[in-house]
Amino acid sequence: MALGSLLPELLPGGSGRTPLIERLARWAEEKPDAPAFTFVDYSLDPAGARITLDWAGTHRRARAMAARLRQATVPGERAALLLPQTLDYMMTMLGALYAHVVAVPLFSPDLPGHADRLIGAYADSEPAVIVTSRNALPHVEKFLADHDVPQPKEIVFAEEVDPALADTWQDEPIGFDDLAYLQYTSGSTRRPAGVEITHGNVTANAAQLWAGWAPEKPEPELVSWLPLFHDMGLIATMALPLVRGDHAIYTDPVSFIMNPMRWMELIAERPGKNVYTAGPNFAYEYVASMATPEKLAGLDLSGLTTCLNGAEPIRTSTLSTFAEAFADAGLRPGAQAPGYGLAEATVFVTAAAEDVPPKIISVDREALTQGELRPCDAGSERASTLVSCGGPSGQIVAIVDPDARAEQPDGRVGEIWVHGPNTAAGYWRNSERSQDVFGGELAEPGDLPAGPWMRTGDYGVIHEGELYVTGRIKDLIIVDGRNHYPQDIEVTTQEAHPAIRPDHVAAFALPGEETERLVVVAERNRRVPLGRLDVEEVEAAVRGAVNVEHEMSVHEFVLIEPGGVSRTSSGKIARSATRQRYLDGALPTTAARLASRK
Repeated sequence: MALGSLLPELLPGGSGRTPLIERLARWAEEKPDAPAFTFVDYSLDPAGARITLDWAGTHRRARAMAARLRQATVPGERAALLLPQTLDYMMTMLGALYAHVVAVPLFSPDLPGHADRLIGAYADSEPAVIVTSRNALPHVEKFLADHDVPQPKEIVFAEEVDPALADTWQDEPIGFDDLAYLQYTSGSTRRPAGVEITHGNVTANAAQLWAGWAPEKPEPELVSWLPLFHDMGLIATMALPLVRGDHAIYTDPVSFIMNPMRWMELIAERPGKNVYTAGPNFAYEYVASMATPEKLAGLDLSGLTTCLNGAEPIRTSTLSTFAEAFADAGLRPGAQAPGYGLAEATVFVTAAAEDVPPKIISVDREALTQGELRPCDAGSERASTLVSCGGPSGQIVAIVDPDARAEQPDGRVGEIWVHGPNTAAGYWRNSERSQDVFGGELAEPGDLPAGPWMRTGDYGVIHEGELYVTGRIKDLIIVDGRNHYPQDIEVTTQEAHPAIRPDHVAAFALPGEETERLVVVAERNRRVPLGRLDVEEVEAAVRGAVNVEHEMSVHEFVLIEPGGVSRTSSGKIARSATRQRYLDGALPTTAARLASRK
């Protein structure tokens, strides 16, 4: 069964064929003094220093950056953004879109935890120019000196671009099929791949996201801390406001990590507005854990219209925890909007943003592993829960048997395929992988387009007109001929003992002589003191729980120190990377920590 349809305004010949970046000039003319982008800088002031650009100022700075980039490079060459997340980052992205210079949204090399991703993406894109800041220059120089990566023709300092250059810029035609930027995927052990996002892709997805969130209320505003080098952060913060000329307020991810309540406080500061926000599942779990009565005092979240939860598997426990934590602050039950997306579709695919509480269903776990969604009683010992991710807007989602290339009926699990103006054409300089991912063709399309379809690599199922994501195809664990979704095993593991840190568990398979062998790696919960920790007791609890719940044996259980489970840039569990570190003997085990204390 398929969901959705293509919106006429996003098809060739429709009004949506105006590239999104060209709307910047419109808003600069129609509402020059209205706020466009506000960056909240907590490094300047613990209370947050607000720095705002109106639409006229945004337009002028973007044109100045376009002119400066064209002094350093030519259309079609790449500009790598090795910048801290400030207003300069946003102006560089907008300027590159004007200049026909292909932006590569990355980050300053001193950002911890992403070194391998930066090296891979930078080397793959071969940028002609680097845009950075004076403060970040020492980190950029060290990065270029320490690694075998292409040297740029020039380094541009974003904050030093002369605004007067805006007067020298001459607008050029921008085609829908022109390459706008390269969005590098999070990666795990595989080299990051640059998704080729065209002006048409970003224009369509911004409109789709807007329609999917259904922000029909007046004066909508976006509040975000998401990284601008990540697909969700970039589209939500940069592209969404350009659709209708609205206001985006954002800070940087480090400020959120240091104090997650800043996110909620920024939302609460917008009285009389309708606020939209987005984040991955772990962020909602994290901020809910910090919501003490003292921090909730005076917090008013009644203006929070929609908070999109996407980019990683959505936990039912997180939805309830977040709702309960902020109910007294005025959070509406229908504000939470589970969604689904990926960089290959620019970002947004589906969302359940209909001002009703998230829809959660209980299904028979055994039937699901056999490819069938069979609802069951929530109290059943074989029950698993699935969260609805709603439906698409302006694109088509189909559930397909990837081997037979046949559409699956309602209730049958298959690969999620996507078709629409937001799906990219391919990966940068990787035609073989591009054909595999973006060249899907249905054997018997019927009423659906024959192709091209983007193959997501995710399993999913459509039930009663809504999409439910069941897991990654490459992460599926097959033991004794039975399929097991790793996230189910991970939830069982984290609930088996309080010494296991929630949402920091990776389950994966290793090849065996007759069948795959299950390995579970779990981080230690800091709340359980080392002196009172019994590793053997924790292991016994996990083995017993997995055996009972999933009727399978754990080949090896490894308890490791906090921070040891690999994660992608969007916060998802990187099972492949964790698996490789396990094979390399590189995991920081708690047993080794305890031994060193003796």
